[in-house]
Amino acid sequence: MKILKFGGTSVGSADSIRTLVEILRNSGDEDYPVVVLSAMHGVTNLLQAMAEKALVAGDYTADLKEIEQKHFEVVKALLPASAQNPVFTKLKIYFNELEDILSSVYHLKELSPQTRDLILSFGERCSTFMVSHIAKQSFPNAVPVDGSELIKTDSNFGQAKVDTELTETLIQDFYQANSTQLLFVTGFIASNNEGRMTTLGRGGSDFTAAIWGSALQASQIEIWTDVDGMLTADPRMVEKAFSLPELSYTEAMELSYFGAKVIYPPTMIPAFLKKIPIVIKNTFNVDFEGTCIKHGANTSDLPIKGISSIDEISILNLSGSGMVGKAGFSGRLFSLLSREQINVVLITQSSSEHSITFAVKPADALKALALISKEFELELQAKKLEYPEVENGLAIMAIVGENMKHTPGIAGKLFNALGRNGINVRAIAQGSSEYNISVILSKVDLSKAVNAVHDAFFANLKKTLHIFCLGTGNIGKTLFSQLLVQSPLLAKNNDLEVKVMGISNTRQMYLNEESIDLVNWENELNTYAEPADLKEFVRKMKDMNLPNCVFVDNTASANPVNFYKEILESSISVVTCNKIGNSADYEQYAAFKKAARKFGVDFYYETNVGAGLPIIRTLKDLMMSGDNLFSIEAILSGTISYIFNNFKDDVRFHEIVKAAQDKGYTEPDPRDDLNGKDFMRKMLILARDAGYPLEEADVEIQSMLPPACMAAESVADFYVELENNTAYFENLKKQAADGGKVLRYIGKLEGGKVSITLQMVDDSHPFYMLSGSDNIISFVTDRYKDRPLVIKGPGAGAEVTAAGVFADIINVGKK
Repeated sequence: MKILKFGGTSVGSADSIRTLVEILRNSGDEDYPVVVLSAMHGVTNLLQAMAEKALVAGDYTADLKEIEQKHFEVVKALLPASAQNPVFTKLKIYFNELEDILSSVYHLKELSPQTRDLILSFGERCSTFMVSHIAKQSFPNAVPVDGSELIKTDSNFGQAKVDTELTETLIQDFYQANSTQLLFVTGFIASNNEGRMTTLGRGGSDFTAAIWGSALQASQIEIWTDVDGMLTADPRMVEKAFSLPELSYTEAMELSYFGAKVIYPPTMIPAFLKKIPIVIKNTFNVDFEGTCIKHGANTSDLPIKGISSIDEISILNLSGSGMVGKAGFSGRLFSLLSREQINVVLITQSSSEHSITFAVKPADALKALALISKEFELELQAKKLEYPEVENGLAIMAIVGENMKHTPGIAGKLFNALGRNGINVRAIAQGSSEYNISVILSKVDLSKAVNAVHDAFFANLKKTLHIFCLGTGNIGKTLFSQLLVQSPLLAKNNDLEVKVMGISNTRQMYLNEESIDLVNWENELNTYAEPADLKEFVRKMKDMNLPNCVFVDNTASANPVNFYKEILESSISVVTCNKIGNSADYEQYAAFKKAARKFGVDFYYETNVGAGLPIIRTLKDLMMSGDNLFSIEAILSGTISYIFNNFKDDVRFHEIVKAAQDKGYTEPDPRDDLNGKDFMRKMLILARDAGYPLEEADVEIQSMLPPACMAAESVADFYVELENNTAYFENLKKQAADGGKVLRYIGKLEGGKVSITLQMVDDSHPFYMLSGSDNIISFVTDRYKDRPLVIKGPGAGAEVTAAGVFADIINVGKK
């Protein structure tokens, strides 16, 4: 025999009640189940509101009318006209009785807990009577049962304690006398020994089901609700939350205690004691298996079973020397709170015994503060205790699972996920059972924390990176195209999902909390954008407070650099192809590095030096692995590389410069490339990454051009001067050719000094065979002394630069 309990949404409309009846038809059990019902969805809240309105002489008639209408509409929809009248009559009697009670509250201006319980009882009484008569169309033996007559409690109205022995006797006798009937029982309500109505508190209907299941030794208790069982996290908070097929009683109680609202912990105790399985099912997805909570649940590969939370909590901190070594102090404190019915949610105490921190509901915080101040008045006056502090605006997050026990690294993974996302933990608690680690944190960080931890622990799911992009030029557009094409492969091979949450250029910006569609990003930007304001863009990015965020700078502007430190200090990683930030003052470069280390995020800029070439990462790996760097030589300008690779035979120097400009290799004024400044910035960044605190002035640059060329007033005059100096360039070319050498403009880091000079190299040099516009770099180290480590390839272009930015983003995702 089974107990089937249907929640408020399961009896909340004509359609859901039809489904309920269909579930009963398909139950297929030899014995009739016992059906426990909640009030219709929203009715208990309306009853509560009506009671409060009546107390302050407010108008509750509209709410009463709404409740009547909800019930009457269902009756009209599901019962034939011939069967409606008896139901309408009984419901009307209930509503008239309810109106009389509310009128008494209104006139007496008194609402006792006993009266409140009586008012709330009408929800279950009305729904149970109505649904049983609807079911009677399919099950002629269906009868409503007033559960308050069979469940006996004390007189603690609102949260009555059940007299288990008497209750089980009454239920067993009643069921034995009515075993051929299909019983529809009111959930939530009970009565004391005087027959006065009481209620079982939060989760009372589930509790009713468990009480009946325990009394009748049911084979199973089914809780029909509006979700697919117990999920790994609150689906309203975590999109990727998924249903758990099985949980142990301990896991379910831990999850439920910390906010999983599918089932309330005390309701499981009767079933727990009798080892009766509880199955959570979805009325609106009947075929889904749901979650089975049972004794001896099968082992799982999941490191944790779920993440639950309480989003409103306050903590009190009590500290002082008067606590140290004082036997009985904690007992005195918590006995005081217990006597005053203040529930303590979490406790943590320092090993020095100098402080105790505990969490309570916000509604109890001031009361607890007043009680402590009175109880420990002498200690406070004698300065043996500090005046207790209350912190509000907090939340609790808990990770739960039996696999946590004796599994190394669980706590480390939890705190790493929180730390990388800049989430400050106010207090921590873990029981010796190791089934639960609870942390208290700011309420505003709760959603971010739950998502970050969910991503960290459930490796079978895709991790999500949220990126905010500056720049929609060639590199920005190409990056979006690459992300769009690679997304399926990232999900399949790397379990990584990259969502673009914000885009900005110099004209307009657009942020979308649901993410921006990369198929249609330009249209969305033009349609929904607001005027660009980088300060506002950064503020909104921070306010979205998403986990695993990356700020991507695809510009060449100095303005975004001013925000890097603030962004890193907000625990948001930075990926940039903009070399201005790292090649300006060394102090700024060091500040970015320090902020990234301090706040546990990444600052990646691979594309600052060689576009998509793995230059910075190679240097970092060499140094981290203990190799000793002797020197670096490099050609890091695609423009200059192209010019000298093609300056041969009969080609004149001014002709090859013009050809480079025509191909788009140079800036509009070629001197911006040929002056070596951009090359200098790249070498400066390499030197700094190699551990040398150099400034721009420390780099020696040999000009490859005669002074007259650099001093020309216009680009046209520049070309005239280049042609006028043809003999100079031809002489350089001839000298090189006569010696079997080629001209190369080479940057060199050696002994902490950086120089950029025009050199002639022979075929023994790794740069001799360079072609096209390729960049090249060679590392001479202890390990690569005789044959340098050489990296060669395209060092410019939107495709390779965007690919380098993409690779940096993915490397953030790996962490």
